[in-house]
Amino acid sequence: MSLPFTPDEFFDVFGAYNRLLWPFVLGLWLYALAGVVVLGRSRDSSRFIATLLAVQWAWAGLAYHATFFTRINPAAWLFGGLFLLQSALFVWFGIVRNQLHFLRFHSPRHFVAWPLLVYALIYPVIVLAEGHTFPEAPTFGVPCPTTLLTVGFLFAATPPWPRSVAVIPALWAFIAGSAASLLDVRADLMLWLSGAALSLYVLIPALSRVRARHSVERI
Repeated sequence: MSLPFTPDEFFDVFGAYNRLLWPFVLGLWLYALAGVVVLGRSRDSSRFIATLLAVQWAWAGLAYHATFFTRINPAAWLFGGLFLLQSALFVWFGIVRNQLHFLRFHSPRHFVAWPLLVYALIYPVIVLAEGHTFPEAPTFGVPCPTTLLTVGFLFAATPPWPRSVAVIPALWAFIAGSAASLLDVRADLMLWLSGAALSLYVLIPALSRVRARHSVERI
């Protein structure tokens, strides 16, 4: 797999992003932390978390992809559009239609949700521990930690919920995860695991329903 930019160009984008926008980056991290705290303390934090996710995806689409990443990768315009679409999905299903309910209950899926949420929050620290230096290091409000945070929250969402909101996060998890080794950001390898887990979580019930339908038809 080849990339249309060098690793140095890739990290220079983060340098420009962090130098210009660091107060907002810190604010986004605190906002995400508030979402995780609310999930742990509130009986139903649905619209708060849906709004949080809509803001995070819109920010990554506009502030990172469209403003900075397009400088080295023309495909970033497409990526930015996908991130804005994902933001719109959270607004529609989570805020307007109130079909996403994030609850703190300790079901088996929460054993996947909480580690991913914590991982997303400490993502900047993990990147620095790998040897990357600030400001040329991925921090927060950028696509990869946003995706990890989202997958964690989706595992905390009470089913059934619209599976269409999982398509773009799963897709981005595989796209970005595949580039992790090429760009030497090992923290992003968690994207492969999260993308695979989310895909299975969405597909297995659907396949079970299809098999059950076929069984009924045979009878």
